[in-house]
Amino acid sequence: MIPIKPVPANVPAEQAPSGPAQAALAFLKPGSLQLTALPPLSLYVHFPWCVRKCPYCDFNSHEVKGSFPEQEYLDALRADLEMALPLIWGRKIYTIFIGGGTPSLLSAAGLDRLLSDLRTLLPLDGDIEITMEANPGTFEAEKFRSYRESGINRLSIGIQSFNGRHLEALGRIHDGGQAMKAVEIAQANFDNFNLDLMYALPQQTLAEARADIETAIAFAPPHLSLYHLTLEPNTLFAKYPPPVPDDDASADMQDMIAELTSSAGYVNYEVSAYAQPKRRARHNLNYWQFGDYLGIGAGAHSKLSFPHRIVRQMRHKHPQTYLEKTRAGAPVQEEAEIGRDALGFEFMLNTLRLTEGFPPNLFAERTGMSLTQIQKQLDLAEQKGMLYRDHALIRPTDLGRRFLNDLQEFFLSD
Repeated sequence: MIPIKPVPANVPAEQAPSGPAQAALAFLKPGSLQLTALPPLSLYVHFPWCVRKCPYCDFNSHEVKGSFPEQEYLDALRADLEMALPLIWGRKIYTIFIGGGTPSLLSAAGLDRLLSDLRTLLPLDGDIEITMEANPGTFEAEKFRSYRESGINRLSIGIQSFNGRHLEALGRIHDGGQAMKAVEIAQANFDNFNLDLMYALPQQTLAEARADIETAIAFAPPHLSLYHLTLEPNTLFAKYPPPVPDDDASADMQDMIAELTSSAGYVNYEVSAYAQPKRRARHNLNYWQFGDYLGIGAGAHSKLSFPHRIVRQMRHKHPQTYLEKTRAGAPVQEEAEIGRDALGFEFMLNTLRLTEGFPPNLFAERTGMSLTQIQKQLDLAEQKGMLYRDHALIRPTDLGRRFLNDLQEFFLSD
């Protein structure tokens, strides 16, 4: 963490900052919080295009219509980052995540330029984790070797399933063979990678779900992300719901996943995350521990801490609007402080996802408030048997993990 230093007062008018620097200075004014140090800082870069919009996807992604403006978008990302620099002066970047959409649509030269820009503008930690999402339908061995040479040191591969029938139902552009080939290419070029899979898929049986998990584990990936399919609002699946396994069948799949992953040496350290020893996703851990992140690109979100406030931002979502607004010097669409009454919920919304919980002093470090601010809610959750507490640890119980949404709701302000 970075100790907070005082800001000089009484700056002469002719030396006063303007533009983004002036906005950053406004965030340093006295406020309702008192942070003694700033949390670790990550960078998220959003790539908003994909080959085809999946029917379950509620992310900010847009189908490529022939081509996308790669150079124009890279120009915008650099300009966006340059405008945001005054908000993070002096802070080191510990992890970078390039997500989407499908960032692996970027050319090798485009990705190399992006990482070069980031290295030029930002102080990066010497042991930085740089992850890029990739779709098996876009895997080319030579391009991924180039990605590795440019500085990507971790891949997150959107497999979803190795079963061709389920991939078709999910609207994926790859088949089972391409999924297997993508993992082989990843293994040949990266010593750190994650496989994303989903379960409780349309008409999926327990045996089919088991086959997917066993196939994934056979590749011995350092990390697995295993998600229950949810029918998110404003998606095609929400409008036309497919037949999916019922709650009992889904619970059987979850039990099967717990058994197989544990037997293979994976630790379920977060709701959907399973890792081999020392292979946890550092970028995602920073989110779950209520760390800071700067998000650049269309629709990207940021959460940034200052001595007396915590601020959230969102960039303009539609790619064309984002490009136009960034050229005009205004990539941020929404910006607001997180109020004291919402901070407890926001903190617990993230940290309660961690199986092993968190130390009690993390609350004060990350929110600038005393833990007594949420004492009543902690007491109630403990009385209900959903939370365990002692002087060194706060974590969800097995019951709390099973009914995580209910546990998190205890911390909503009245």
